[in-house]
Amino acid sequence: MSGRVLVTGGAGFIGSHIAEAYLAAGWEVVVLDDLSRGHQRNIPSAARFVRADIRSPEARKLLATGGFTVLSHHAAQIDVRVSVDQPALDAEINLVGFANLLDGAGAGGVKRVVFASSGGVVYGDPEVVPTPETAPKLPISPYGVSKLSGEYYLRALGALRGFEGVAMRYANVFGPRQDPKSEAGVVSIFVSRLLARQPLTVFGDGRQTRDYVFVKDVARANVLASTAALPPGTDLDAPAINIATGIQRSVLDLTQSIGQVMKVTPELEFAPPRPGELFRSSLAIGKAKSVLGWAPEVRFEDGLVPLIEWFKKEAR
Repeated sequence: MSGRVLVTGGAGFIGSHIAEAYLAAGWEVVVLDDLSRGHQRNIPSAARFVRADIRSPEARKLLATGGFTVLSHHAAQIDVRVSVDQPALDAEINLVGFANLLDGAGAGGVKRVVFASSGGVVYGDPEVVPTPETAPKLPISPYGVSKLSGEYYLRALGALRGFEGVAMRYANVFGPRQDPKSEAGVVSIFVSRLLARQPLTVFGDGRQTRDYVFVKDVARANVLASTAALPPGTDLDAPAINIATGIQRSVLDLTQSIGQVMKVTPELEFAPPRPGELFRSSLAIGKAKSVLGWAPEVRFEDGLVPLIEWFKKEAR
């Protein structure tokens, strides 16, 4: 099954791969992006591009009149540090902007909204790792609060406006087109620094863990989530799905793996731990397997290869 999809943030890192995956699956794709972080060169040539802010009347009208089957929402303020320094801005983009889109989706008869949430932040410091969708939600940053609040908006407005919502709780996504200036992109930061023959900065003791999932696996999950039958239930976690690998990888492991693939021995510089940083994070993926028929296909080391090649081309 395919249809017409609006991908917000489709000029960005994850969104552009998602637009490509929808096109490959036979969907008609429209990309909405304000190009504040994304780049027009990332947008697939077969997709129609509309430049607008998600908070704008134009964005709402596009959804209300565009005849879309699915809204894939990936436009966001994504930097935890910005959310701490400017919580009102974070909420304005991630909540007011999202509510504007959901209002348009309801008016336009959109059947399903796929929302990019974050398993890395909504659970806070979890007791159980890998963490299931039903774990307590204790975000420790305004960004985490805005993502969790977005799930509540999705549930409430879906019930009021008549569309289904599915929240994709991502682990740490990596791959080509990831901005090395983004604090979420530690893999890209390390690759870009090693290519420039610079040392790698490790905060704390380097034993904090994350779950790294390749962007093309994430894109494939989004296409599946657009048509899969969602599990019954009215609670917040019923339509929420972790997209991850279930594998913990420490920062020190990360430096070693990247160094091995790049055939260099990284020089490490240690710095004080960052306040509010989670110590360990990995997500359980049993639900993604049962609901979407999805599991990650790309090994971490194999995903590094196209990322490194992309950086080498970008550096020219």
